[in-house]
Amino acid sequence: MTLRTLLTVSCLLMPLMASAHNFTKGQRVAPVGVADRGELILDNDKFSYKNWNSAMLPGKVRVVQHIAGRSSAKEKNAGIIEAIKSARLPHDSYQTTTIVNTDDAIPGSAMFVRSSLESNKKLYPWSQFVVDSNGVVRKAWQLDEESSAIVVLDKDGKIQWAKDGALTAAEVQQVMALLHKLVN
Repeated sequence: MTLRTLLTVSCLLMPLMASAHNFTKGQRVAPVGVADRGELILDNDKFSYKNWNSAMLPGKVRVVQHIAGRSSAKEKNAGIIEAIKSARLPHDSYQTTTIVNTDDAIPGSAMFVRSSLESNKKLYPWSQFVVDSNGVVRKAWQLDEESSAIVVLDKDGKIQWAKDGALTAAEVQQVMALLHKLVN
């Protein structure tokens, strides 16, 4: 292959690599477990962590948000999170699972990220928060660094919609319509 052909092919593939996640509609997410930190548990005003893995996802309709542990990543999909809060979806059939990659945080800020998650867990005790200190979920799911991914799962844990990156206003509406359909 000539250098020119190689460069042309590379440029054509770049948009595909930018969203290189391995989510396939109708399939489950790639299996992954988080043993370093893991799911944040609030019990009698005390916080602890327990191992978490993707096999725990089936059972409820859910939005899985995977975000880098930095405010810029959190802001990328704040619109969908606000829409979910406003929708007041039934806790018995819907759950948000937020996985925060503190390995992809501004150096020295992981402690502040965890503190913010603890505050959110107090406000939304029915939501699931997972702290991934080693970035194993990002690697297993082939997600972009410094980003935010949204995955909608049906009650069987199968992917119904996914995007790595900021959702547009139209995509937020599309996801909300899908969530209402799935929980009913």
